[in-house]
Amino acid sequence: MAPDDARDDQRCPVLDMSARTLHQQNAQLRSAGPAVRVELPGGIIAWSVTRGSVIRALTGDPRISRDPRKHWPDLPSVPEGWPMGPIAFQKNFFNYYGSEHRSGRRLMAPSFSPRRVGALRPGIEATAASLVGAFHALAPGEAVDIRRALSRPLTMTVICDLFGVPDALRPTIGRGMDTQITTTATNEQMTASRAEINAALSELLAIKRREPGPDLASDVAAVETSGEDGRSEEESRDTLFLMLGAGYETAVNLITSAVQALLTHPRYLALVREGALGWTDVVEETLRHESPAMHIPLRYPLEDIDLGEGVVIRKGEPVLLGFGAAGRDPEVHPERPDDFDPTRPDKEHLAFGYGPHFCLGAPLARLEAEVALAGLFGAFPDAVLDSSRPQPARMESVIVTGPCELWVVPRPV
Repeated sequence: MAPDDARDDQRCPVLDMSARTLHQQNAQLRSAGPAVRVELPGGIIAWSVTRGSVIRALTGDPRISRDPRKHWPDLPSVPEGWPMGPIAFQKNFFNYYGSEHRSGRRLMAPSFSPRRVGALRPGIEATAASLVGAFHALAPGEAVDIRRALSRPLTMTVICDLFGVPDALRPTIGRGMDTQITTTATNEQMTASRAEINAALSELLAIKRREPGPDLASDVAAVETSGEDGRSEEESRDTLFLMLGAGYETAVNLITSAVQALLTHPRYLALVREGALGWTDVVEETLRHESPAMHIPLRYPLEDIDLGEGVVIRKGEPVLLGFGAAGRDPEVHPERPDDFDPTRPDKEHLAFGYGPHFCLGAPLARLEAEVALAGLFGAFPDAVLDSSRPQPARMESVIVTGPCELWVVPRPV
């Protein structure tokens, strides 16, 4: 690092890993330039990008890689257990570059096509109905945590059923996923958590090798031993980690945030009841306004990239793309970008990414959210937020975002 760069780094804002002021900080970074140097845990300096147009340009640029092992020169200096490592360092198609990425993605893509996902609807509806049905046992005025009682078990059941995860392994995997996206966790906590989840995923792979079934984990295990295109044990674990985590964390936060938004703005819920607004409108506006995925680490230029306005990202410098920040970009949404309004005609967002790495699980997350909302408010149209409780805390993560809990009274007095 050149001396001038070092002086610049000393003035870098520190990205708030607790996400207490997430949207405010995004707005400040967006106004400061097309990319802004920020300090990540461990004193690592990266470029933060929060403008929608710049994110689109970079994600579609073949000079940008996600593979740290090939294209991040400073990788050896990153400590074990680094809080952003579980996402940034996965050894699977999520972080591969070029043909490696395309071939790995091609193996999983058919399982998440709109047609295959649509076939899951009856099972998702049955699970949601069962979870919502349990709310009838609540006394009038009694509250329930929607995240714990609906969003989390619905999404965990759907993704684990899809991958054939035995019931005994589900709590360990869910607990591990929650820790791995907590960016305030210590290096020691992250290392211990990853060891625990790796053990569970290795056990899952061993089960599928012995007794393969009609599920996606069996498909992953089969590819591991299928000749020269096969994966290593580590790659298989990381592929399961990616698909299970993405299929769980994104949807649970999307559902919880959508319920919170509707109950905070009940006039829009009334429009849904009247048929003037659809659940798709609510889901897309939630994705724009309160994206369940925020900053996805990391990407690395293969050569210097000039973004204009005096900003040049040098070869190998890490880049943090704020996909969730793009939905509130005033250049994209000049009218009240910070307001939740599902009646707005343009709900453009980048909540599921953009370009070659666009999220495979997007159709599934959208379906789960629509089914959950229809099930909850179909059964309890007069549900309200529990006014006796304070505003719920946010997840301590800059990778995903949503309420840690959301207490709702399904049957008001």
